[in-house]
Amino acid sequence: MKKAATILLGLVFFSCATTTATKSTDKKPLFEVLTQQSDGGGNIHFFEILSEPNEIKMLQGDKNLKNQISPLDVQNSNFVILNMGEKNTGGYSITVDSVTETDTNIVITVKETSPESGSMVTQAFTYPFCVVKINSKKGIIIK
Repeated sequence: MKKAATILLGLVFFSCATTTATKSTDKKPLFEVLTQQSDGGGNIHFFEILSEPNEIKMLQGDKNLKNQISPLDVQNSNFVILNMGEKNTGGYSITVDSVTETDTNIVITVKETSPESGSMVTQAFTYPFCVVKINSKKGIIIK
């Protein structure tokens, strides 16, 4: 009986220690939001696509982004700045709703959020913006 219990216990531990082979993929996601902030953007509403190394260098100089962009990213990725412009209160945000890859392009759908009417918000000017890394060098269409 003691021997059977030892064998059973050994099988339980052995079965817990085994793993099944899984297919490991190192494929990066199509996009990554590097930063999304309610303040710090520009005065006007605009979207900017950065694809050249000298343009991307500007992002690498930003204290919040410098450790998030590698030299390999500069060669293999595009970056998009989504800027909502000046807003007279808090409660606004801008981000990516979806990113779709076609044979020739990357299509980005932008989501802009405004505070609900009558909600309590910060009474200060804000400048919402978002920086997105697209893990592709295909052309970008922004909707």
